[in-house]
Amino acid sequence: MKRNIKKVAVIGSGIMGSGIACHFANIGVEVLLLDIVPNELTEAEQKKGLTLESKVVRNRLVNDHLANALKSKPSPIYHPSFANRITTGNTTDDMAKIATADWIIEVVVERLDIKKIVFEQVDKYRKPGTLITSNTSGIPIHFMSEGRSDDFQQHFCGTHFFNPARYLKLFEIIPGPKTSQEVLDFLNGYGEKFLGKTSVVAKDTPAFIGNRIGIFGIQSLFHQVKEMGLTVEEVDKLTGPVIGRPKSATFRTVDVVGLDTLVHVANGIYENCPNDEAHELFKLPEFVNKMMENKWLGSKTGQGFYKKEGKDILTLDLDTLTYRPNKKASFATLELTKTIEKPIDRFKVLVTGKDKAGDFYRKNFASMFQYCSNRIPEITDAFYKIDDAMKAGFGWENGPFEIWDAIGVEKGIELMKAEGYQPASWVMDMLASGNTSFYSVKDGATHFYSITNKKVEKVPGQDAFIILNNIRESKKIWNNSDAIITDLGDGIINLEFTSKMNSIGAGVLQGINKAIDIAEKDYNGLVIGNQGANFSVGANLGMIFMMAVEQEYDELNMAIKMFQDTMMRCRYSAIPVIAAPHGMTLGGGCELTMHADRAVAAAETYIGLVEFGVGVIPGGGGSKEMALRASDLFRKNDVELNVLQEYFLTVGMAKVATSAYEGFDTGVLQKGRDIVVVNKDRQIATAKQVALQMAEQGYTQPVRRKDIKVLGKQALGMFLVGTDQMEAGKYISEHDKKIANKLAYVMAGGDLSEATLVSEQYLLDLEREAFLSLTGERKSLERIQYMLTKGKPLRN
Repeated sequence: MKRNIKKVAVIGSGIMGSGIACHFANIGVEVLLLDIVPNELTEAEQKKGLTLESKVVRNRLVNDHLANALKSKPSPIYHPSFANRITTGNTTDDMAKIATADWIIEVVVERLDIKKIVFEQVDKYRKPGTLITSNTSGIPIHFMSEGRSDDFQQHFCGTHFFNPARYLKLFEIIPGPKTSQEVLDFLNGYGEKFLGKTSVVAKDTPAFIGNRIGIFGIQSLFHQVKEMGLTVEEVDKLTGPVIGRPKSATFRTVDVVGLDTLVHVANGIYENCPNDEAHELFKLPEFVNKMMENKWLGSKTGQGFYKKEGKDILTLDLDTLTYRPNKKASFATLELTKTIEKPIDRFKVLVTGKDKAGDFYRKNFASMFQYCSNRIPEITDAFYKIDDAMKAGFGWENGPFEIWDAIGVEKGIELMKAEGYQPASWVMDMLASGNTSFYSVKDGATHFYSITNKKVEKVPGQDAFIILNNIRESKKIWNNSDAIITDLGDGIINLEFTSKMNSIGAGVLQGINKAIDIAEKDYNGLVIGNQGANFSVGANLGMIFMMAVEQEYDELNMAIKMFQDTMMRCRYSAIPVIAAPHGMTLGGGCELTMHADRAVAAAETYIGLVEFGVGVIPGGGGSKEMALRASDLFRKNDVELNVLQEYFLTVGMAKVATSAYEGFDTGVLQKGRDIVVVNKDRQIATAKQVALQMAEQGYTQPVRRKDIKVLGKQALGMFLVGTDQMEAGKYISEHDKKIANKLAYVMAGGDLSEATLVSEQYLLDLEREAFLSLTGERKSLERIQYMLTKGKPLRN
């Protein structure tokens, strides 16, 4: 039976409920969001003469919760207009409306008695065949469906979203005793394809997979801190980006999530898993109990493990439970990994450290390896699901079994034995059968050792993806130190950046030109994409700074011209060029995206021309392209200046879209040309399909544009008056004005006496001249230097 989800009802509008409602709205689904009726009036309602029967009062809770969610940062919604897809109501007056929903999701308070009352109502009003799921993070699924109709029980299971629902990719699906296989298969596919999640089917055990392993990790750190005499800062240094975990590491993450949330899950595991070999570890250490008493829960109460006082961040001393100034943490072992780019390659070095950091990693990984291997088959039958859950739910770059593989399975066992731990017997069976690693790659697909079948099998669900890690070596056509060209099959090749933060320098530009050369000669299309954290943070600023400081203006002019020519080559080549932006796509990365034939953008793309922040204007074709796009929108009898001004302000204010959908508003992405994919894992495969489709439809190299209407003095005059007023009102500095005036000159097409049609090359020459002149300004160089050293913009 084919299932379509057109409408979803979400019952419970707290942080999680509103977040889930927003994410369904993100993907185009109509949402009904319900919550309870308040039992008393607020002071403001009393003054207005409202009663408990007034509709505005009855829907107050749901409307307030949703409004708060929409105001929160980072935003739960891809675009403000998408919130119109959500209708609100209350569970007393509007419960009958769930009959029109295809999927009903319960997100009420974590109390079984309340959930059972909600499900009784749901069973009464739902139409047969409708999906019902609970977002519980710990209540056993089988308790919730007891006493419900057979049809309810067949269509019921747990679907555990992680908070925030838009950003965290884990989607745990937990079957009840009677859940039909059709429902599980549908949710597994829907989570991945439509919601953009990593779907993981878990067993109905306390805290499921993600929280069971994640909370074990945090609790073992809580106990280790005291044992090893570590500070809060030291643990966060050791458990952050150095091992491929989020910047917030351990204690800062607990502050963000809320200590009470963690305590609730840890207590649940302690009470419900009496036979867990690490049972005592889930007992809260004394300092956590004290913090709970003091209500030091983290961000929500203004203090937790960290506390902000004015501009200073203070840290909690876990011995005295007083706050003290932050102390910088450093370890010799970490210094050894500075030259190792990828976290996965650092683990081998980290576990050999001779200092406190080395001890910490050996203890930490040894206990984690034992715990994870012992959880099979209790929480899942396949270990890759544990890795998937930790990567998607906790932002780890590598899961526990991937880390174990990186250290070496046998080496990992040595570490464990040295610390008094043992792996589960299935690990020894795996080694005995001649399999020396948990994972392997064959024919571009990831394989894993199946514990159930005692043999190596393909990880299911990969067919919709192209995983660059798996084909990089076997399908490589060409590479230099900053870029790799890979054959994606079917006549399409991929260019992947490998430079630091995927910045665009001479090596990447050489790669783009080489890829187009190769594709024009022997292939049908080119995808420019990667699967790093970000598509590209822009041009190589360090290179520009060095040339400018040494006043090598001829070389700098040549370098900028090379950048411009390469962007134009993406636009004007004999094969379709598809850009696949995701994550940070800034400056030069944005210019590349704008010059490709089409962009296949991940929904989570943060894209914009940010050059103003470093004291220059977009110089790789971005300023030209914004003038061209404004010109294409000029309509007869329209006020053309207004259109141009919009594009000018986008660049001048260094606007960055916080999702691909906002990129359409700022004009860096174009409706009808560029497309958005919600699941980043599908992006390269989708981009390949788009390139194939364009090639098969008959792709002809476009003709260079000579018909761009520029407005000359009329626009320039308006822009100059505007920047004067902005400076006079102290909104911008004198140097900001100088940069804005240079941009105005380019986008107006110079000081032409009347509106004129010009070529792209004419605008590119103006753009390059303006960029070069700004690199000769001391204040621009100060801005570039500040960005390079501090990683944030300087206003001077």
